[in-house]
Amino acid sequence: MKKPTFWGYRRENGRVGVRNHVVILPLDDLSNAACEAVANNIKGTMALPHHYGRLQFGEDLELHFRTMIGTGANPNVAAVVVIGIEPLWTQRIVDGVRATGKPCEGFAIEKNGDIATIAAASRKAKEYVQWASELTRAECPVKDLWVSVKCGESDTTSGLASNPTVGNLIDKMDAWGATTCFGETSEITGAEQVCATRGKTPAIGKKFLKTWNDYNEFILSVKTDDLSDSQPTKGNIEGGLTTIEEKAFGNLQKIGKKAKYIEILQPGETPTKGPGLYFMDTSSAAAECVTLQAAAGYVVHLFPTGQGNIIGNPIEPVIKLSANPRTVRTMSEHIDVDVSGILRREMNLDQAGDKLIDMTIRTANGRLTAAEALGHREFVMTKLYRSA
Repeated sequence: MKKPTFWGYRRENGRVGVRNHVVILPLDDLSNAACEAVANNIKGTMALPHHYGRLQFGEDLELHFRTMIGTGANPNVAAVVVIGIEPLWTQRIVDGVRATGKPCEGFAIEKNGDIATIAAASRKAKEYVQWASELTRAECPVKDLWVSVKCGESDTTSGLASNPTVGNLIDKMDAWGATTCFGETSEITGAEQVCATRGKTPAIGKKFLKTWNDYNEFILSVKTDDLSDSQPTKGNIEGGLTTIEEKAFGNLQKIGKKAKYIEILQPGETPTKGPGLYFMDTSSAAAECVTLQAAAGYVVHLFPTGQGNIIGNPIEPVIKLSANPRTVRTMSEHIDVDVSGILRREMNLDQAGDKLIDMTIRTANGRLTAAEALGHREFVMTKLYRSA
């Protein structure tokens, strides 16, 4: 396949986005109502309510700020209005987003109240959304495209066809110099030794194994030695995946046959080693994983599903593909790319990969995904500890 180009928004820091959102971002759960009021006042803006931000500490607090700042800094976002209960932590997010060069302003509710805060933030949001509406797309090389991947509601067709389709795309985009990412730490259980061999160097493979082992030690430390009903899920089992090992080897098909991951990322961490495939330590829960990858700066997400997962994300468009003929038939409104023809021997993996690349480029150029058209905006923070 010829190396493609796409039309995106070149941001102030040189990164390229494929959407042009103006985001109203709450620092904490207390600020959700004010953010939603601003988004209601100013059309063309989008609030991202969530449930955390108070009395977190240590690495959990750092992850919160990394996710908040990364969400605002994502190249799919043109400008950001931040609202928080108090000014210091609000300003921390503002400063983090402003480091990218994009417009960002913060508003604190303490000593002002909701009504005054909403009025002031609405005026700034109106200014931003009108400014963003005049931004134009430019033709960009595929190396400027950052793509993340995750699978959900997997079944036997996932490992046989839809996940390998994603792997075919990853191999091709890796050769073109794109930046890609996979995760789902718990879901690699059973295939972790094989995954370690896919590191660019033995040291990177060992770093992956340490991340995987640290996760398992964390699980055991809270006296949980049985992930039954969580890994595999009830949907996975109904779809024919009876063990986590079966699920893991199917999952690993998403990174293709040739690409080697070049670094291990913390949850929500932005890659800094240049183009290539990265592994991110994430939950296997769909909304959490995509939220973290979007916070790291990825702008298009590929999501193969077997039984039919309907996840979306407000910042990063999620492209659904499936090889399950029943899912394609009964949940057609959720599927962007049908690769069930692989199982009927009507197409091969190379053709399916090219079909997915075509849809990825079309999405980058502005086509709404099924999840976007249906209004799926699942924004779910990852929380590590109980609150203080």
